[in-house]
Amino acid sequence: MRKLTSLSGTTVSYEKNGKGPPLVLVHGSFSDYKTNWEFVRSSLEKNFTVCAIARRGRGETDATKTHGVMDEAEDVAALIDSVGEQVFLLGHSYGAQVALAAAALLPDKIRKLVLYEPPWPQTITQEQMVRLEKLAQASDWEGFVTAFFRDTLAVHAEEIEKLHATEPWNAIVADAEASLGDLRALSRYQFEPESFRNIGMPIMLQIGTESPRELYATDALAAVFPDVRIEALHGQAHEAMNTAPLEYVNSVSRFFL
Repeated sequence: MRKLTSLSGTTVSYEKNGKGPPLVLVHGSFSDYKTNWEFVRSSLEKNFTVCAIARRGRGETDATKTHGVMDEAEDVAALIDSVGEQVFLLGHSYGAQVALAAAALLPDKIRKLVLYEPPWPQTITQEQMVRLEKLAQASDWEGFVTAFFRDTLAVHAEEIEKLHATEPWNAIVADAEASLGDLRALSRYQFEPESFRNIGMPIMLQIGTESPRELYATDALAAVFPDVRIEALHGQAHEAMNTAPLEYVNSVSRFFL
């Protein structure tokens, strides 16, 4: 992996492959720079030089304990700044909140921005965080993931049970400790959509038609961005890059290119 140092002195790692204009990918929680983009990376790399950042606690990036969304935004900004030219920027879930904050730090260096379902910080209640912290203290990471999916994302028990039997479940559980840092950061984040009103680059907000729309800040952001469109990913929920990779790559490529 390639490495750089952010303004805070944090070691940040990322992978870089492909050809074409630079595209920075910012992964979400319960995934990493590999698993979040596993089914779309090779297709994207045909048209873009893809820089997939490993956020805090993944890859060879420092695993800090008390970081916030803005700390991770500075990590992404450091990567963007190192590219030496304008980039396309794409963030998924918690990574979409990080990407948005990074775009506000370096608006002149972002050609276009895609945000896929950035969550509202209040999506995680204080009661849910207390329950998750107890599971983390017991190192019950399977219970941690199950509780988050059930209580916060409102995934039905039978769907969680099906997921238990799949290979991705192991990767999700393996990322749970790093994802706890994401959830702590998100729950403390003072997110004000109005503060992003002056971000002027073209922005696409992706949302799955099967997602519980109230969990995500899509509509609130659409109301303030000056150059924005919403693209609905039909029949998909929060993970279209995994469940409909061809459709997802087409959506991203149409907008960027």
